[in-house]
Amino acid sequence: MAQKLNFEEFLGADCRSLLEHKCTTIPKQNLVLPSADWVSQILSYSDRNPRVLRSMQSLFTTGRLANTGYVSIFPVDQGVEHSAGASFAPNPQFFDPENIVKFAIESGCSGVASTLGVLGIAARKYAHKIPFVLKLNHNEFLSLPNKYDQSMFASVKQAADMGAVAVGATVYFGSPESARQIREVSEAFQAAHELGLGTILWCYTRNNGFKVDGVDYHTAADFTGQANHLGVTIAADMIKQKMPTNNGGYKATKHGKTHEKVYTELTSDHPIDLTRYQLANCYMGRIGLINSGGESKGASDLADAVKTAVINKRAGGMGLIAGRKAFQRPWSEGIALMHAIQDVYLDSRVTIA
Repeated sequence: MAQKLNFEEFLGADCRSLLEHKCTTIPKQNLVLPSADWVSQILSYSDRNPRVLRSMQSLFTTGRLANTGYVSIFPVDQGVEHSAGASFAPNPQFFDPENIVKFAIESGCSGVASTLGVLGIAARKYAHKIPFVLKLNHNEFLSLPNKYDQSMFASVKQAADMGAVAVGATVYFGSPESARQIREVSEAFQAAHELGLGTILWCYTRNNGFKVDGVDYHTAADFTGQANHLGVTIAADMIKQKMPTNNGGYKATKHGKTHEKVYTELTSDHPIDLTRYQLANCYMGRIGLINSGGESKGASDLADAVKTAVINKRAGGMGLIAGRKAFQRPWSEGIALMHAIQDVYLDSRVTIA
């Protein structure tokens, strides 16, 4: 049962700004908004085959957000991406893959996203109990010096064989390796659709040149928006993106092409408007936007998660994909954090801006 959140407690001084903001940059009437029949009304008219529709529908009919049009996905691939020690030492029970899947079920998630090893070791026991999303590629973080590249760790056939409903992958758009990654992921997504699996793309930007005069533009709305547009171009069924923190990446780096209206008419400095620009680049919401929960910062995690969920929902997004904020704290606290995120999407007071 959903709990009514005390938004003043969680959002503090930002409460009115976030809950009462009206978006005049890209009006909500121009968007395709999340709905309980999104698969039937939007995805079924695409080139995806009926098995993909069935697979994607399972994400929307599982957990506490079932039949709302929103999803809450529990992603745990940080054991590879950040090292198992860095990820699980704060809560060592998550070295055990079964606890990752059990946590996703107990917290009422729509699905669990993880590595070939994690999901494979638990597949026969849990693949029929919660939708699996197999993350195909990872940034191996042991080489010295550290490198930042995505390598394929798994195949689409392995995902299908274990009973996964979807595959996930990351592309580091803007990186020197991006052309290869785009090709690899595009081919993998084609294979996934042929086998009846959905596709979720982690659309991250990465290039040292995206830091200018001490300002980091990796999460600028214009850069992340274009990353999203590239992601839907290679047939992602859902886009995972970091919450925008600023704007004007193209202006700062003076590369590529943009348009002044991106900054004067299509965005403002309000976080909901910046996130809506991300959504506009997901074919105006025809492909769902899920924002990431981000790293754990300790005491502020719960408030930060609620704030991120409010921004995503009011912008027109389809949900949150949160991991570290939940699994790096005691089990019951992690469950409570996931429920708080889900309660935002169940709360009729949080409307589309």
